[in-house]
Amino acid sequence: MKCKQLLDGLRFDYVNKIPGVEDTEITALINDNRKVVENCMFVCIKGANFDSHDKVAEIAGNGASVIVTERETEPVSGATVIRVPDTRAAMSLLSAAWFGHPARKLTTIALTGTKGKSTSAYMIRNILQKCGHKTGIMGTIGVGIGDKVYETHNTTPDPYTVQSFLAQMVDEGCDSLVMEVSSQAMKQSRVAGIVYDYALFTNLESDHIGPNEHASFEEYMYCKSLLFRQCGMAFGNSDDPHFDAVVRCKAEAPADFPATIPPVFGQAVSFGYGETCDFRAENIELIGSGGDIGIAYDAVFDSDRLKITLSTPGRFNVNNSLGAFAVCSRILKKDADGDEALLKDLYGKAAEALYETKVRGRLETLKISDRFAIMIDYAHNSMALNSLLSTLREHKPGRLVCLFGCGGNRDKERRFEMGEVSSRLADLTVVTSDNPRFEKPLDIIDDILVGVKRADGEYIVVPDRKEAIYTVIRDAKDGDMIVLAGKGQEDYQEIEGVRYHMDERELVADAVSRLMAERGYV
Repeated sequence: MKCKQLLDGLRFDYVNKIPGVEDTEITALINDNRKVVENCMFVCIKGANFDSHDKVAEIAGNGASVIVTERETEPVSGATVIRVPDTRAAMSLLSAAWFGHPARKLTTIALTGTKGKSTSAYMIRNILQKCGHKTGIMGTIGVGIGDKVYETHNTTPDPYTVQSFLAQMVDEGCDSLVMEVSSQAMKQSRVAGIVYDYALFTNLESDHIGPNEHASFEEYMYCKSLLFRQCGMAFGNSDDPHFDAVVRCKAEAPADFPATIPPVFGQAVSFGYGETCDFRAENIELIGSGGDIGIAYDAVFDSDRLKITLSTPGRFNVNNSLGAFAVCSRILKKDADGDEALLKDLYGKAAEALYETKVRGRLETLKISDRFAIMIDYAHNSMALNSLLSTLREHKPGRLVCLFGCGGNRDKERRFEMGEVSSRLADLTVVTSDNPRFEKPLDIIDDILVGVKRADGEYIVVPDRKEAIYTVIRDAKDGDMIVLAGKGQEDYQEIEGVRYHMDERELVADAVSRLMAERGYV
């Protein structure tokens, strides 16, 4: 790609210009100084521990044709140097150009919020696919294109990776994209330049605040609101008190934060339980019978009404599914193009897709018995565990059993808090191992027990997670709800820097096989 094609639309100034640079054929777009290749364009990024601005002479010497900077650097010969206001944003814009602006060829839907992003994203993806749209998905659980799933290390990957996957989606025939966008991604401009067709806000609670994350809740909230400054239509959970701050972009930028970007959206659509919501949930019914649990409600919208039944429990899933349907309804209306019979059929397919949606590691139910329910959930902090267990309590289980551990080399306070929450809300807490990393599992368990003993719930300790899962299934009683918390979609256990395969679905299956053998069924 010629240099002038990459730079088209980018705001920059030349610091040092090599004659004819505009027609130079750029071989690669790079931001890692260890990967410089001949005639590449290199983007300098200041990271937490390293700033490639300090290596521009070396980068030029290794063959870079163009170097993109955001501050003054040492003099460079043999390469063109340009200056931009923000190299992170520039990397996003350049990546989009490098891959031919794939987002412009897709119907794009972005989601943000503290909880519910993955579940809502999969609900949207499943509705659209049920209604004939080939839809790619990107988020916490990875990147899905057709039947392929690719692992990623961040909810929203780096800009080059984002754009490369979007280009792959286009190449493989996708017409739509559903994408989780984290607050860190907005803070670091990983999706700069993408104007999403639709953006959805799930909720906001205090999280991701601390070193290398957000300096304050105000910054966290403001970064969430940035998404709604680059979308065509905004959707938000108006039951959340931060709806106006985030969806209507009323959050103010913290001191020393980059200048506020003016919003570009034209409409904000609300969903929730309130009478004034554009999409409202009514007649909520909790479903709970043996191994089958869920929730049902009426979605009221546009002078219409649709019965929605979910095969996963939780009032928060009412919000998740209602928001997902709200976004999709606008797309389905365009598909129907005034054909009311077709629109009604598409709404029926949307309801079917919501019922069929099960998200790996998000209240994922495993049907192994008619006597009790067992599920896997990613809840790995006290806030998420409190929400999870409170939700399951509403279904009035015979017993609520919570099995969890805590990760090593993490804040000890989290262990105390999770232990206390489980002891307070569960009838039985089963303390086991999670990802001990470089700590001793029993030391972590001792910390958890400090919190467990702050409340009065019954508890047992089974350090080996496989044995712990076997134990809760062996000892299950009629009407029990058993939740395996903390691992969610993960299929490994990290010990001493090594990830060993461990999938709780397999551990449950192994436990069932073992019990059948012990009881003479095989």
